[in-house]
Amino acid sequence: MSAVGGAGRAPELPGWQHLYSGKVRDLYVPEGEGNDGDRLLVVASDRISAYDHVLASTIPDKGRILTQLSLWWFSQLPEIPNHVISAADGVPEAVAGRAMICRKLEMFPVECIARGYLTGSGLAEYEVSRTVCGLPLPAGLVDGSRIEPAVFTPSAKAEQGEHDENITYEAVERTVGAETAGQLRSLTLQIYTRAEAIARDRGIILADTKVEFGADPATGAVTLGDEVLTPDSSRFWDAALYAPGKGQPSFDKQYVRNWLTSPASGWDRHSDAAPPALPADVVERTRERYVEAYERITGEKFA
Repeated sequence: MSAVGGAGRAPELPGWQHLYSGKVRDLYVPEGEGNDGDRLLVVASDRISAYDHVLASTIPDKGRILTQLSLWWFSQLPEIPNHVISAADGVPEAVAGRAMICRKLEMFPVECIARGYLTGSGLAEYEVSRTVCGLPLPAGLVDGSRIEPAVFTPSAKAEQGEHDENITYEAVERTVGAETAGQLRSLTLQIYTRAEAIARDRGIILADTKVEFGADPATGAVTLGDEVLTPDSSRFWDAALYAPGKGQPSFDKQYVRNWLTSPASGWDRHSDAAPPALPADVVERTRERYVEAYERITGEKFA
């Protein structure tokens, strides 16, 4: 079991036993069932992580935004099996709006990433070898260049506190088998293609996204788990501000990363020291970006 201390600690919930805490989410099983049951309570906290650290500060409403946006996207992808059982019935009142009761899946040890634009770690690899995860790309691409068609660029899941490592498709085949690897690639690109079109209609560019899948123990079906298409798992850019050749403003923790690497924070990201607490204005601006992403994508007011 892993626990996250400090701000945003996993709450005690009657009828549920705390199982595990990741950087952002807390997992519970029904009391008395332990690991033998087939249900999980997945609670999205207001914690925020950056540079593989969970910060002492929290972002108000972040857990609700991530959960509600994931649920909206699940509803836009009815053809993709997902793990949600209920986001209302049976959810403890203390975490209502930021929790889902889900089927327990046998998760595949692969981060499934679709890239429609070149940036981040993909750009870093491209600048060295003109490839991303071993896939050759055309010459002349820059930060923010569109990749057509989108590519599947998986990574290997790392232990908490470590960096995920980009891997080739052949490595995925060796890890999960050729048939399952084909399903993971196909489903990931299907999700990206559908979501990219929806976001574009709303003036948002979906640059890339990370999804996770597991096998349903009852049926063996490859099933979408965790979150989907949130600012924590995807890069969303404002289409009106899009300009290839530089970093794009994004609807995520950009303000947090910018402040942490600025002289104002006094923090060295390459040291072993924990990041400092965030100033109130950085917290508020970050919350505003999450809310704006939710409202522009869904067309609904975040209440």
